[in-house]
Amino acid sequence: MITANFAFLQLLLLSLLHASGIAMPTEEGVPSFHMDNVIQIIEELERLHPQWEILHTVQHFRQWHDYNNAYLEHLLGKLSPASPGLKQDPEEPQGNPMGPKFSPSYSRFLVKVLKHQVIGDVESGVVLTPDGTSVAVAPLIIGLEAGLKRNTCVITGLDSLIAATLGKDLGLSLLNFHNGLQSKALGPNGCWDNISRAQVYVLLDDPSPVTDAFINGAMDGVVLGAHLSQPDKPNSYKLSALLKDYYVSSGTKKPKSDVELRSNFRRSLFAALVNVSVLQDQALTSVLLYKNLSSDPHLVAMNETRLHDPVKQGVQEFYETYVECPNIIPRCMWGAQPYKGTPTNLTLPLKFVYIHHTYEPGQPCTTFEQCAADMRSMQRFHQNDRQWDDIGYSFVVGSDGYLYEGRGWFWVGAHTKGHNSLGYGVSFIGNYMEEIPAGFTLSLVRDSFTTCAVRKGHLVPNYTIHGHRQLVATSCPGDALFSEISTWKHFKIHNRLEPPPDTIRVTKEGTENEYVNEFDGK
Repeated sequence: MITANFAFLQLLLLSLLHASGIAMPTEEGVPSFHMDNVIQIIEELERLHPQWEILHTVQHFRQWHDYNNAYLEHLLGKLSPASPGLKQDPEEPQGNPMGPKFSPSYSRFLVKVLKHQVIGDVESGVVLTPDGTSVAVAPLIIGLEAGLKRNTCVITGLDSLIAATLGKDLGLSLLNFHNGLQSKALGPNGCWDNISRAQVYVLLDDPSPVTDAFINGAMDGVVLGAHLSQPDKPNSYKLSALLKDYYVSSGTKKPKSDVELRSNFRRSLFAALVNVSVLQDQALTSVLLYKNLSSDPHLVAMNETRLHDPVKQGVQEFYETYVECPNIIPRCMWGAQPYKGTPTNLTLPLKFVYIHHTYEPGQPCTTFEQCAADMRSMQRFHQNDRQWDDIGYSFVVGSDGYLYEGRGWFWVGAHTKGHNSLGYGVSFIGNYMEEIPAGFTLSLVRDSFTTCAVRKGHLVPNYTIHGHRQLVATSCPGDALFSEISTWKHFKIHNRLEPPPDTIRVTKEGTENEYVNEFDGK
């Protein structure tokens, strides 16, 4: 795990990079690494090849970028030789690998996004999606093909969709970590050099082969592959339309709506398709298949009994972290300014969670773009008007399916006067005097966030939930939201007239504890 101080230094560096507006040099004519550009290029391919259905497109991608290894051939079948006008080697100097009418800059772009690799702390083959998360394209594309062939490529005891996208890579990474061949089993997350001109994706910790972006891509491959495997899906469905619906339409335009087929709900969608016991079985079976097809000396020396425990236990931990925990958008992705000075570390585990609403911004944010703008607005208010070191909240809850990192797991916040060092301040974006957030938004905190915090050792198991108004003279978190949280299991009555136990932290500008943290000042 990253130490709090190391995380602070990395976030400070990335924040300065964003603040300066500096981006790494871009290759002339090559688009930025955004999912929107991937979709635009696929639309151009579909224009040039109107007869192509989804299967044609994804098979050409697999053929073009040498995904056609023995393992995938066993799961998905062998591919036929390249069609006329298509070359199997994308680095071949003669001509354009996707045909003479296809833009060379688009070809160079596809070469980069279809090859997932990690070199040092830089991950390539990754694109930024409109929902603010990053995905590896290779497992996504493989998942689409596996889904389309799921009902025809049947292997006893093995789900080809899970095996092709996640099972083998997850199992191998867990085994390599167990055997001391890599320093991390899974992860980490990363940040782009520049959100609007994304070119370089830098990882925030020592890398594993199965990074957060790879996991996102694999989950999306499973979700969309399962969607395509349904018998009622039309054969003429275009890949660009599928990806546009899933990624570009991400967000919850109706905040009260249920979870839909959108990328910002990938964890819930994946959980509905694959439970932990199924994933454990599939990861182990995938590794055994790969072992039989490969000559990896580390695998050959291990029998099934020695493979079983590290894979089963590792998948359990994977599921808890990447499926049951909420996805938290890091500071560098919403454009945070650096912390002023040096943060004070919390003493973990904490005993409390303090629920807030922002009041201003008064409307729920339903897209990454809107939520990120709200985060920057609140940070400016807290740093410039309040003269605080940083945004006050520990975490902020959007209505886009994500939590947003404020001061995070390790730093003392400025959210609940007299109690900042005792608990996490979690604020819902919006004014909840008369209505409550959407059900999935409430569940992010009530179910996912708190459970995850206990598992990570950040909260004690018998933690207490309080509304801000129970501790400070304020209307926060709004009448409707306070009524809602009063029904939650860990909610407790509190007499706010008791003397505050927290020690007031003095900064150069004054005390961060002397203000109520909502824009309304109530």
